[in-house]
Amino acid sequence: MEHIFSALIPVFGLILIGYFFKKIRFPSHEFWPMADKLTYFILMPALLIFELSKAKFHSDSITFIFTSLLAIFLTMIILMIFNKFSPTKNSSFTSVIQGGIRFNTYVFLALSGSIFGNEGLVLAAIILTFAIPFINILCISIFALYSHNNKLDFKYLIKSIIKNPLIIACFIGGSINFLSIPIPISIENLIQILSKAALPLGLLSIGYALVLEDIKSTKKDLVISSIAKFIILPLLIFIFGKIFGLNEIMISILLLFALLPTAPSSFILARQLGGDITLMTSIITVQTLTSAFFIILFLKLFTQLSHIKKSSISYV
Repeated sequence: MEHIFSALIPVFGLILIGYFFKKIRFPSHEFWPMADKLTYFILMPALLIFELSKAKFHSDSITFIFTSLLAIFLTMIILMIFNKFSPTKNSSFTSVIQGGIRFNTYVFLALSGSIFGNEGLVLAAIILTFAIPFINILCISIFALYSHNNKLDFKYLIKSIIKNPLIIACFIGGSINFLSIPIPISIENLIQILSKAALPLGLLSIGYALVLEDIKSTKKDLVISSIAKFIILPLLIFIFGKIFGLNEIMISILLLFALLPTAPSSFILARQLGGDITLMTSIITVQTLTSAFFIILFLKLFTQLSHIKKSSISYV
């Protein structure tokens, strides 16, 4: 349990430092949007290419990926059914969905590596390869279903996927791996150096993006979205992980994936496609500030259950 705390403290510490930089306007408000672009378009892709190009894929990777995608899809369906019985504004519901199924890539990679080491980082990269396009398709489809024109913008959907730098990076890294493409050592070292800058700068940018002033803790939609994110999704992942016989580290990585706060990119999608921007900002901020508690809680419970199971087997 101690290693989980020691992994969480620097990650969320960097987020808080980023928020502190925002309050003191350091180095400037103009700097952080540019830093975010640098991280998103250059540094994070470098990290994904480096890790996926060297990853050793397991025989049960398909089951591992399927478990995450199935749980995400069912969480969305549960929210849609609940909305039928307790409806909210369509623009607000699109933000509820994003808050319930989207995840923060920077936090995911940082915690996967710090808690579970290189194997955790590789498993996280494998999930990203499939979860990013899948969630984009689901969220854009939800906007189409709940917008005023009820038309699915296929052109925007395809563009959002093929132009996503993280998806492109996953494709490049996976192709290098599967096709055994040799990379010159100088290029490999360059990519590795760039990759090491991705997570610190990305986490600082998350802190800068927090907007505490917009939090409305009593708002129903905020609570519903957080219940989906921190209770429904991780429970589904845990159940499916056990049913499909995944090993402990895979279930742990999937639980961590489920408990991540919503990505700041959700705000961009809400703004572009007519979502509830204020609610989306509140969801991002509240989930970022509270996710550490749920991560500790679920991983502790899972660790205890695993120890109990091992003890019972040893006495048989």
